[in-house]
Amino acid sequence: MSALDRILGPRVSQEELAAQPQLYRRPKALFSAAAVLLVGSLLLPYWVLRLDAPQFPDGLTITAFVNRLEGDVVEIEGLNHYVGLGSFDDGAVFERSIAIAAILMLAGLLVAALYIHSRWVLVLALPALLFPLIFVVDLQYWLWTYGHSLDSAAPLADAVGEFTPPIFGPATIAQFETLALPGLGFILALLASGLVAAGLIYHRRAYKPLVEAAVSQRREQAA
Repeated sequence: MSALDRILGPRVSQEELAAQPQLYRRPKALFSAAAVLLVGSLLLPYWVLRLDAPQFPDGLTITAFVNRLEGDVVEIEGLNHYVGLGSFDDGAVFERSIAIAAILMLAGLLVAALYIHSRWVLVLALPALLFPLIFVVDLQYWLWTYGHSLDSAAPLADAVGEFTPPIFGPATIAQFETLALPGLGFILALLASGLVAAGLIYHRRAYKPLVEAAVSQRREQAA
């Protein structure tokens, strides 16, 4: 058996497919749905930050997509200047530059996983499974970096001191109140991760017996 055959795994006969169609369709459907959700998440925000300040009684909001910021960016940048926070333009430059291509690649790997009937499917599905966690870890890193790189010359830098804004939930920074929430895009990515996890479970149930049968047959032929 060639290396490619080992990666692709055993083929399902028409008789077996007809006898248990849902067994083999379920993991494919789950991987396909996860790929669609990931692509759809590109159109939606991943993170939303609301800030309440005395100067802005109606509040300010920043909406973060995977590659850009929208909303009251200029106004919040002005407030950040007093605290000593850096510009949003300086954060996650690399991540924002590759985000769309990377997420499309994750969806493409899931589509490729539809044709893999061996344990190698994990290599293709794992990036999409871990993507929400990677996003959260990277976001926390940048929030920590901003909170620990204050400009000492800023008027409120000494009063605020170093801090780490939470990824999600409320926080108080000087006289400003903030509330960070997950965006619909992140929720879709999280749902996609759950579908991938379920797809891997059903994939194992469907193809593990076929793989074991193929291995057993090769051993008998070699004996």
